[in-house]
Amino acid sequence: MIERYTLPEMGNLWTDAYKFQTWLQVEIAVCEAQAALGYIPHEAVAEIKAKANFDPKRILEIEAEVRHDVIAFLTNVNEYVGDAGRYIHLGLTSSDVLDTALALQMVASLDLILRRLEDLIVAIRQRASEHRYTVMIGRSHGIHAEPITFGFKLAGWLAEVLRNQERLQNVRKNIAVGKISGAVGTYANIEPRVEALACEKLGLKPDTASTQVVSRDVHAEYVQQLALLAASIERFAVEIRNLQKTDVLEVEEYFSKGQKGSSAMPHKRNPIRSERLTGMARMVRSYAVAAVENVALWHERDISHSSVERVMLPDACILTHFMLTEITDLVKNLLVYPDNMARNMNCYGGVVFSQRVMLTLVEKGVKREEAYKIVQENAHTAWNKLDGNFRDLISKDARVKEKLSPQEIEACFNPQHHLQHLDEVYQRLGI
Repeated sequence: MIERYTLPEMGNLWTDAYKFQTWLQVEIAVCEAQAALGYIPHEAVAEIKAKANFDPKRILEIEAEVRHDVIAFLTNVNEYVGDAGRYIHLGLTSSDVLDTALALQMVASLDLILRRLEDLIVAIRQRASEHRYTVMIGRSHGIHAEPITFGFKLAGWLAEVLRNQERLQNVRKNIAVGKISGAVGTYANIEPRVEALACEKLGLKPDTASTQVVSRDVHAEYVQQLALLAASIERFAVEIRNLQKTDVLEVEEYFSKGQKGSSAMPHKRNPIRSERLTGMARMVRSYAVAAVENVALWHERDISHSSVERVMLPDACILTHFMLTEITDLVKNLLVYPDNMARNMNCYGGVVFSQRVMLTLVEKGVKREEAYKIVQENAHTAWNKLDGNFRDLISKDARVKEKLSPQEIEACFNPQHHLQHLDEVYQRLGI
């Protein structure tokens, strides 16, 4: 019997043992297809399936001598199978096995990533709903702009991860291809029907027009989509890092009992997980460049891509999977401080409501340029003083008092005006 390495965790999908298992799956699927078409005896296939096995250590021993991984693998498998092994790899070239099996690994990895991505979607959706009406300041260029809610910020994250989900679902279809077309892909020694049957058994579709390898644009797309997801995660992590600054402190990574922030400064509570995610995103993005470089192979094939993929694909998949686990836990346990959000929004006496004051003056007949000048003068006066109060200055400005009543001025500083259409965004996201 084939020794099954049922290894559900991401790292295990990229071990030698699991890789050799996928190679054996491909070889047996091809044997079954050839038997179904009458090219090899059914009895031989039954014997192969009953006896076929491998020993990763033994394969490496043989490879050290023959300097060819697939030959080493086949030699070891035939040590178990015996005479029926002559039907294994009949009409195939190494890349038939390598590329088809690699597709199985990449699909399995992506399924784990998609599962973790769904966990992140659920976590963000829940926190976005929880903080739907938690008012905070929106920022542009890092400077206070106008009021939003923390839930609205999270809604933007949710929309982004949903786009990532759709992209990854599409790339899963594109990567799920195999090729059993022989040397240089011409089917000279194995016919397309074998490829079609074998791929069907493996849950793959035949490559439309392979060379001796599956063209690497498919793999480049796969890694690029992982890089996009990593970039999104980094965006969320950077936002958390900025909002956790001491002088902002609107959100904070959960700090567990007994955790230490600094060997020198006992007061420190650092956003270490967000910083870690930022660093890992850089690694995943770097592989996107390597994946694109792999596309341009010589003629019908060379193996310059192989050494890259042995590092790039396991790393990119494992890193992305870990990043999703980390950001999901971070979002679930993120500490949110509404009081600090309110304090920050109202610093300098609510200068962030300057546009509402300006537009209200315009509605009362003041020219826009004049209204802008009046409001900017008061806003900058408040901004340049530690205890500056924009609302107080506006309320006392004769030019404003001439046009606006106290009640109209008060209405300009109501944050609810800025939230009146946010429900439409929530409805689009089904929150």
